[in-house]
Amino acid sequence: MMKRFMATLMATILALTSQVLAAADNQTRFPSLQTETGRLTIYSTTDLAAMKPLIDDFQRSAPGISIDYIEYLTNELHALASEACRKDEPLGDLLLSSSVDQLLKLANDGCAASHTSPETLRVADWANWRDEVFGFTYEPAVFVYNTRKVPPAEVPRTHVELADLLRERLDYYRGRVGTYDIRLSGIGYLLAFNDARQTNTVFGRLLESMARASAVARCCTGEILEEVASGRLYIGYNMLGSYAYDAARKHPDLRVVVPRDYTLVLSRGALIPKSAERGDLGAQFLDYLLSERGQAIARSNAFYFSETGGLPPDVDGPQNLKESGIAQPIRIGPGLLAVQDWAQRQRFIEDWSRSLIELNSPEWTRE
Repeated sequence: MMKRFMATLMATILALTSQVLAAADNQTRFPSLQTETGRLTIYSTTDLAAMKPLIDDFQRSAPGISIDYIEYLTNELHALASEACRKDEPLGDLLLSSSVDQLLKLANDGCAASHTSPETLRVADWANWRDEVFGFTYEPAVFVYNTRKVPPAEVPRTHVELADLLRERLDYYRGRVGTYDIRLSGIGYLLAFNDARQTNTVFGRLLESMARASAVARCCTGEILEEVASGRLYIGYNMLGSYAYDAARKHPDLRVVVPRDYTLVLSRGALIPKSAERGDLGAQFLDYLLSERGQAIARSNAFYFSETGGLPPDVDGPQNLKESGIAQPIRIGPGLLAVQDWAQRQRFIEDWSRSLIELNSPEWTRE
């Protein structure tokens, strides 16, 4: 009995230690620029490199506030936030996530604090859910390719063209196309689910072509972009526009394509937890993100795309996404609750896995 107790105790200690170390590895401290008057804690799925220009500028307007910025993958953050809400324990003062469906579920479960201000009134209807979840970016899902590996005549500019390219050039592109593993990535699941909503026929055709071409599934945008930049992969599918464009600025062989048939547009979401210790600071940072000043910094230094502006330089696509009619914003609203329905989620992931992973075999790919 004592041995079993000690074994359980050690396992618990090791698990807690692992969680603490993981949080420490993912945590960055931004000291206040003047005498500290408050400390804001942000839990986020957004890469620090993208958020740092916004944090630095915010602190110039609020020099007494220090910030702890803690990064997680989308599914990890959702699990942590759900558990904290269930126990009515604090988990940061602001949550930022690209998986807005997960934030919406948290709000629907009573885990969010409502916030209204002159800045929240500026938010488009499709990016505001009950004044509890707010979208603060405008990011298309794009194709990325390596110019050294994809000839100009083969660059796909629609979902159908990508499916046809993989069928026609199967041997060349086998194992050279990357996309999200929706079993691991919340944002990957959200985009794939909305792809299927656009047109089941095109989505099924593309999924089949990617399976035949032994498409590579990865957890994260950064991992896929790095492999495309290095030439290990030739094409990245459904990449977040902000990360893709930033990578293309750093790697001259990368190009970004906004698909011409339809373009899913995601808005990263922000939520103030109901149990936040400094929800007032979370609201202050949220208002900054939604403000004209914050949006200007986001366009120039962090997320690059906007609803009303044109595309960034060297992006292959229509001059203006909204005016082109191809933009399909993922509305932050009740429709996203279906995305998080457990039975439907499991069924969709199983179908995707069966199509892309289980059929990704030597017998299948030789066809």
